[in-house]
Amino acid sequence: MPIASDPDDGCIDFITGRSVPDTGAEANRQRIERCLVEEKGYAKSDIEVDAPIALNMGTETYRSTVDLVVGAAGRRCIVIKCAAGSLASREREVVAAARLLDTYQIPLAVACDGQTAIVWDTVSGKQLGQTLSAIPTRSQAETLFGSLAPQPLDEARRARQQLIFRSYDSMNINRKRS
Repeated sequence: MPIASDPDDGCIDFITGRSVPDTGAEANRQRIERCLVEEKGYAKSDIEVDAPIALNMGTETYRSTVDLVVGAAGRRCIVIKCAAGSLASREREVVAAARLLDTYQIPLAVACDGQTAIVWDTVSGKQLGQTLSAIPTRSQAETLFGSLAPQPLDEARRARQQLIFRSYDSMNINRKRS
């Protein structure tokens, strides 16, 4: 599906309608945004684009964004990292983001290139699937996560997960930093 273009060499974000730079994995993000809405049944309002994340790391705060965060059943349930290239290499970053972004561990972490996806269970870190079909529909997410008790991250693991996220995230290129 074609991506709406912007006269300033960017593209129009499908979810927000805002102009965004067409750098890095932006085309991949636009494809997965459309898939989430048109094929998976999520409303645009269920999807956060560039969700802010702030990690208190001793005397400093590391700020960044998470590509997409999908909500269902009244809470965040999926964190998605849009990438070009090897999706498996994004596992530690996206799982750490899903563990840190909220007061509870967001149940699913996904690395996606717009055409395929790898899905992990955030709490266990186990891989659940390797296709776009492994991403639950909105209806499936409501059933899966509606009665699931939120799992907080053990404080002993928080510092390590913050280091993992910051290390991988700081290596990302071609993206605007907060």
